[in-house]
Formats: sequence, structure tokens, C-alpha cells
Amino acid sequence: MEQDDTMLGRARVSDTPELTAYYGELEALDAGALWTVANDIEPWYPQPKSVPVLWRYEELRPLVHKALGMVKADDAGRRVVMLVNPGRKDVSAAAGLLYTGLQIMGPGEAMTAHRHQAAALRFVHEGTGAWTVVDGQKLKVGPRDFAITPNGTWHEHGNDGEDGPVIWQDGLDIPLVNALDAGFYEVHPELHQTPGKVVNSSVLQYAANLLPYGSERWSRPYSPLLAYPWEPTYEALLGLAEASEGSPYDGIIAEYTNPVTGGSVMPTMGAHMQLLRPGQATRAHRHTGSVIYTAAKGHGVSVIAGQRFAWRQGDIFCVPSWAWHEHHNLDQSEDACLFSFNDFPVMRSLGFHREEAYPDHDGHQPMPAATGAAATGAAATGAAAVPTATA
Repeated sequence: MEQDDTMLGRARVSDTPELTAYYGELEALDAGALWTVANDIEPWYPQPKSVPVLWRYEELRPLVHKALGMVKADDAGRRVVMLVNPGRKDVSAAAGLLYTGLQIMGPGEAMTAHRHQAAALRFVHEGTGAWTVVDGQKLKVGPRDFAITPNGTWHEHGNDGEDGPVIWQDGLDIPLVNALDAGFYEVHPELHQTPGKVVNSSVLQYAANLLPYGSERWSRPYSPLLAYPWEPTYEALLGLAEASEGSPYDGIIAEYTNPVTGGSVMPTMGAHMQLLRPGQATRAHRHTGSVIYTAAKGHGVSVIAGQRFAWRQGDIFCVPSWAWHEHHNLDQSEDACLFSFNDFPVMRSLGFHREEAYPDHDGHQPMPAATGAAATGAAATGAAAVPTATA
């Protein structure tokens, strides 16, 4: 329960000249009095620095393309436009301790192989020639495909296509790794790996709802399946929608999993794909842990901490930890899909996970009144007003 800081048990020490002098004595010895910061470092409930943000793909896309002609990929390491939360500029995070950015690769480009302590994932926005090599396994991925690059694995990227650039979204736990002072980075001694003969071998082995005999020997802490194609993912969501009502808070939602353990794809980051039925509006809830969403299909509105954000395919938005949020598919005839990644595995492994439903009887947050252009747009779509928020 949210409580008032004046309640019994909270620090309420008033400054006096004697105390001020005392604090100076402590500071001279690199020490301090806990009661001067206790209410800040031990809040009643989470107080994230991150704020809800929506990054519009149609606005970012020209700037991502602009980098293609200005910066060589290998000179930049990776040619990425990162998305930075106004409240987390200090650690270059999109929300909480999660990083995301849009990477572009021109036709015929190939990046240098490297590995790092941070785990990474990829969600393809556009282009047909994208590939990555992870510990010698070459993966080809297309629009709305999801792939992982677990921490410590050698990996490199490129574009075999001839028709144009590839843009995919990177997601990493870099801010978390740096917060723990655990970062490492290494360039491959031969600059490039020699990939195996079979492309997408892990998809061929693990993506048919069958577990290959002998897979119990897989002991690494991440999924042996490294790529999750869009088509079977969407088909699975449609099947789930026929068999289940789904979640009142997330619609039809499924987690990308490690096929050997059934757990999250990596120890520090999980990922989901969810489907909102035509016209569906979910109820509000909140949880510990940050989430980065990408609109994979359709268009709609999400209400985050009382703010409305209108999204369409390609747009990216974030939900900070412990922020109330709900989603609404504005299309009355077509479903909408949201891809998301999160730090839930960290929350669960540390015993920090907590979740609760919005207490109001109808399960929805109160909305501010519509004004100006937002109101006009709302009238045109038959939806409530949606003020634009951008980074």
C-alpha cells in the first residue's frame, strides 16, 4: 500500500547547526548518516526514473537511413540510432536498465564479429537480406522475426539483400551489466567467423514443437533455439485465440521460450508476442520490471501512467516499472500484435517480481480531457484523444 512519508518508521530528522556540522565530519571520512537519504533509497514503492515514451518509426526511419551515408558500419562498431529515455540519459537506457536502438545495414554489408557480456536480441522491422552468425551458426531473418544473441557468444551481422537496407531493432541489457560493473567486450581474433554449412540450423532442430533426442544435454543458460520466425509465431497466436480467452490485461499473449527448459530465452531478458482481438481493450495492471514494446501489426492506443500513446506498426514505446498500463486495438475488423522484451527474468530470479490489477471497478485508468489536434484525430477514428509523446 502506498503510504505517507510522515508516518511512523520514516526518517523525520530536522537539520540543526550541530547536525549540519556533524554531517560535514562524516563526509570528510567518506561516510554519511543513513537517515538523510533513507526515504529516497528505501521508498514505499518503486520510483523509476524512466518515463513513458513513444518513438514513432515514421519519424525515426529517415534519420536511421541518413546515418547509412554518413557513417561506415565498422567505423561506428554498429550503425545504430539508440532510443533514450529522458529520465535515463545517464545510462543510455530506453527504460529501466534496458537499452534499445534501430540498426541499419546496407546491401552487401557485413559487420565485424565480436562478443560482450551484455545479452542481445533482434526484432526485424524491414528488409529481406538480414543475417547474423551466432557462435558459428548463420541465421537468416526477415520482417517481424525475432532472434537472440546470448551474452558471451561470438556474433556478427550483415545484409545479403540487393534491394535495399535492412533495419532491425536491437535490445540489450547493457545498462544492467554496467550497473553491476560486469562489462566485457572483445573483437573476434579473425574478425569474422566461419559459419556452418546449414543455415538456421537451430530453427530446423527446435522449432517444430518437437524436442530432439539428446537435447537434455544442453546445459547453457540460454535457449538453443536462436531465431523465432514471424509466421509460425502469428499462427500460434491465432490458434491460442481460438482455444483461450487470453489475459484480461494482455490479450492473447505468449512468451518466446527455451524449448529445453520452457523458461525465458535468456537469463536477463525475456520476450513476448501478444495479439489484441479487433476492438479489444485490455484492463490496466502494473508490475515490477520494465518493458519495451514494438507494434508488430495493426494500430492502437496504450495508456501508460495515465498518458495515452497512439501507435501503429513499427512504433516503439516503453512501460517503466510499476506503471499502470493497458492496450486498445483501434481496428474493429483486424487484430493487432505487440512484440515486447523485458527484464522479468532478473526480477523473478532475484525474488523482486510483483504484479497487481488496477483497483477501479472497470479496470481502466482515468483519462485527461481531449484538446486541440488530438481531439480532432480522436473524432476521426472514433477513439479517445491521444496526445503525442516522443523522445
